[in-house]
Amino acid sequence: MNPRYSEAMPPSLWAATAPPATATPALAESISTDVLVIGAGYTGLSTALHLAQAGTRVVVLEAREPGWGASGRNGGQVNPTLKHDPDELRALLGPERAEALIEVVSGSADLVFELIRRHGIACDPVRAGWLQLSYDEKLLAGLQARSRQWAARGVPVEWLDRAAVVRRVGTEAFAGGWLDGRAGGVQPLAYARGLLQAAQVLGVRVHGHSPVSALQRVGGHWVATGPGGTTVRAERVVIATNGYTDGLWPGLRQTVLAANSFMVATRPLQGEQAAAILPGGETASTSQRLLLYFRKDARSRLLMGGRGHFSDPVGAPDFAHLERSLALLFPGLGSLQYEYRWAGRIAITRDFMPHVHEPAPGVTLALGCNGRGIALCTSLGQQIARRLTAGDLAGGAPFPYPITRMRRIPLHGLQRFYIAAGVAWYSLLDQLEASKSRPA
Repeated sequence: MNPRYSEAMPPSLWAATAPPATATPALAESISTDVLVIGAGYTGLSTALHLAQAGTRVVVLEAREPGWGASGRNGGQVNPTLKHDPDELRALLGPERAEALIEVVSGSADLVFELIRRHGIACDPVRAGWLQLSYDEKLLAGLQARSRQWAARGVPVEWLDRAAVVRRVGTEAFAGGWLDGRAGGVQPLAYARGLLQAAQVLGVRVHGHSPVSALQRVGGHWVATGPGGTTVRAERVVIATNGYTDGLWPGLRQTVLAANSFMVATRPLQGEQAAAILPGGETASTSQRLLLYFRKDARSRLLMGGRGHFSDPVGAPDFAHLERSLALLFPGLGSLQYEYRWAGRIAITRDFMPHVHEPAPGVTLALGCNGRGIALCTSLGQQIARRLTAGDLAGGAPFPYPITRMRRIPLHGLQRFYIAAGVAWYSLLDQLEASKSRPA
């Protein structure tokens, strides 16, 4: 995040309310290990934790502090889905590969809440489900088809008409939607720090403020150069830097678009106001192309998130679109006061699928969770650890995430224009569709 912004504006809500971070001193000596993980977000920390559980020696290097990126600056929604519905995945991957992926993604929220329980992670977990909502009656048929596909796989779903949405959400803005009972919410930075502490208990060495400036093959090992010329020598390397991917591995940064996800948080709601909005504790998002997502936190602050411009925010005006959206959704709240505004970068892939690459012996690249990081990245880390410790023979099941070749996005240097144009275009389409659905 832009340092001027963090100095001039209030910090992220999560940074202000998370338990203190555990010590992760910068790398100060050259060491050897079995697996080096670069990046201490959800993917990297989950990979390290699950590798350590299998008895593997692991070192994690992070350029900032663990959870500094979008893992500590997101909306806290634990949604076990991909962009594509199950039937789409079957068409894209074939039935066998698709069903393996669907099964592991569907269980990703179970994994998150089990890790929270097992390791005693204090992150305000609430598992009341996720509401996907539409303003437009014409889009409800698509949401019904989606809910039926998940229901056919045993997922607890519930269809909500307009009146049911009003009761569940506290606004008349939506025509309908569905509830995915697998989902929930957490304090995301606290969850990341909990994964960190659990990994450290198992012997994982985690070093913050330790950017990797070079990675090269030396004999049968990989050698990463850290601060002050220190090195880490490892048999295998996992690069898990997602929206903050740099040029360490040639061409990797050009395979994703790094988009900003912006968030605002109101002051805690009181009394009837707090009781009327999402009284059941669900998380919620819109099904329109220009995604908005919202929920209440543990102190009844109302949170709203969505895409923003490409550049990092520098002040409150950069968040005005979210504050306008919140006012339109909940006009009965009157003039709202905001305590926190922040942003984090997510990695968007061209096919909206998570990407796993193995471009050289002993190297795994994992990125592109497309805004579904808490559940998906935790699962991705677990499955990468299984692959590294037992290959496709672990439990008799193949690695569920597709392993693909790196493909650069054409004219990637224009990504800020892609994102700006995409936001404007999808916003226009959503407005046009909404206007068509309104009576003349």
